This record gives sequence, C-alpha cells and structure tokens, in this order.
Amino acid sequence: MKVLGLETSCDETGIAIYDTEKGLLAHKIYSQIAQHAEYGGVVPELASRDHVRKTLPLIDEVLAQAGIRKQELNAVAYTSGPGLVGALMAGATIGRSLAYALNIPALGVHHMEGHLLAPMLEETQPSMPFIALLVSGGHTQLVRVDGIGQYKLLGQSLDDAAGEAFDKAAKMIGLPYPGGPQIAKLAEQGNKESGLKFPRPMTDRPGLDFSFSGLKTAFLTAVHDALDEGRCDEQFKADAALAFELAIVDTLVIKCRRALESEGLKSLIIAGGVSANKRLREQLETQLKKMKASVFYARPEFCTDNGAMIAYAGAQRLLDGQSSELNLSIRARWPLSDLPPLNEVAHG
Repeated sequence: MKVLGLETSCDETGIAIYDTEKGLLAHKIYSQIAQHAEYGGVVPELASRDHVRKTLPLIDEVLAQAGIRKQELNAVAYTSGPGLVGALMAGATIGRSLAYALNIPALGVHHMEGHLLAPMLEETQPSMPFIALLVSGGHTQLVRVDGIGQYKLLGQSLDDAAGEAFDKAAKMIGLPYPGGPQIAKLAEQGNKESGLKFPRPMTDRPGLDFSFSGLKTAFLTAVHDALDEGRCDEQFKADAALAFELAIVDTLVIKCRRALESEGLKSLIIAGGVSANKRLREQLETQLKKMKASVFYARPEFCTDNGAMIAYAGAQRLLDGQSSELNLSIRARWPLSDLPPLNEVAHG
C-alpha cells in the first residue's frame, strides 16, 4: 500500500509517500520559520495561507521523487489534529479532495501519534511496550505505549511545554524564533562553572507531571538582575542559555527514568522538536545505560513536523481497515487517549 502523507498542523508543510512493503519512498518539508521569525512566533493566518500555496506543488515534487503517478497511490493520510484549525483545514481539504478524486480511502491522523511513531521509520526500532516522551513547542507528555492506539498518559506539563519555555527564554535574551536551536547553539559557549543554576521543577516530589513556568520566571529574574548590574553581556547570555538548557534536560531525564522504573520497562522513545536536542539525547543515553535501558529517536529531520510520520502512522491504521468519513473532522485539541487501538475501526 502506497500512502501519501500530508502534515500541515502548524508552520511546516510536510509531504511524504510511505510504501508498506518498501518503506519511505520520498519526502519533502517546507518550513515557514523565516516568514514567522519577524513576529517572534507562528501567525496562524499566514501559516494557513502558506499551506494552501505550498501543498500541491510539494505533492507533485514528492510524486516525481518517488517515481510514481497519483493514480498509483492507494490511500491518503492527513493531519486532522491537534494543531491550528486553519492550517489543519488546508491539508485536510486537499488530502480529502485528492482521495475523493482518485477514489481511494483517506484517514485523519493524530499529530502526536505521528510523532510517537516517527522512530519506527528508522532501522533500529523499539519493541512495544515502551515509554514515549513527546516533547515539542506545544506538548510535553510521558506516555506508556502498549501498542498502536493503546496509550496511557503518565504525566504532562501543567503549564508551558518544554519547547515553549525554550522559545520564551530565547526571546528574553534577544535570540530569534524558534528558540530551542538558538539556545542550544549559544549554550555551547557557556561556562558550567559560571555559578548560574536554575531549578529542576517538580523533581523533588513524586509523580510524572512537568511544570516549566517557574523555571521561565527564574530565568527572567536572572536576566533582569544582570541587566540592573550591567553584566548582561554575551558571555552572561551564553552561561544563562547553558544553565537553562541543563535545567530542562535534567528535568526531562529524571522524569523519564522515573517513568521507566514505575512501569517496569527498559525502552524509551523521544519524539517531537525538542527530541533533536543533542544534550538531551546524550544525557538520556548515559543515564539510561546505567539502568540497562535504551533510548530510541528519529533522525533530526523527522523530529520536527513532517509528512513521513503522518504517512507511516496513517498506513498502520489504513492497513487495519480504518478510514475517515467524507465530511472533515478537524480537532484543535485531541487527547491521545481518544484514539482507538488497532482492530477497532474508527471514523472521524
């Protein structure tokens, strides 16, 4: 089965073709980062318009890259939530219309299920059950995965997501959007012995929930103090970036270890934009090795939003006989727990 995947939930237009027998045939990602950077974040209306402009040309490019015609597609998978409503509608309308014209099934895919399954696109894959850390600009969640559609939420952020905290901290010291990669790059120049240290929120109490608002406030206070004392130079910013990155990484690692221990599992996957952070990957590998556990993740290009993860996730459910009704169902908010397991046909 050849599945066309369309991802348009936010500010990346991702298109891919996944063959259930041969694997990923082709993929393209168009990022709107440059367009939104001047505003310091994603402007929903601009994002929607750009998806309308880019999706069809990218579909043609991916078909050419895969060396197949539209008529050879067997199904279409598109992101139907969660995400920005206008952006979701752009991809869903195109995907649904193309499937109707070709008389093939279409399926609305959960964006976070796509991220969760993205490591399955790699040669080395975890076997289920495992723990998943979904960490991005909009989500920070720990999920127990017993199978596709068999998800148990173990913990989540009670306020800002980790990626959102990175974005806001970056803005406080004058770094451009998106903040995560900028903080990580600047942190390379930081000094661990600077004396700056930020809290590891909610790690001193039981549980698997996260909170990053207090950490963000501590960072802002440190920046204001440095400004008042006339020492907010480039080295201070680098030291602050490093201390902030270390605080988030340590917090995520502590909670991941705790989740594995509490569930009695030895495999962890990390997915979402923040999972591309090198320090997070290194620390997880080091700390999980101590408990004889393993961590899995997708290549960097599949950590951010992409069509390959949607094509793959959609293919698994389409093979199971699931498909969506002709009328569009877009969900800006959509708990993972609402998804049915395989062998339980869903419409929506």
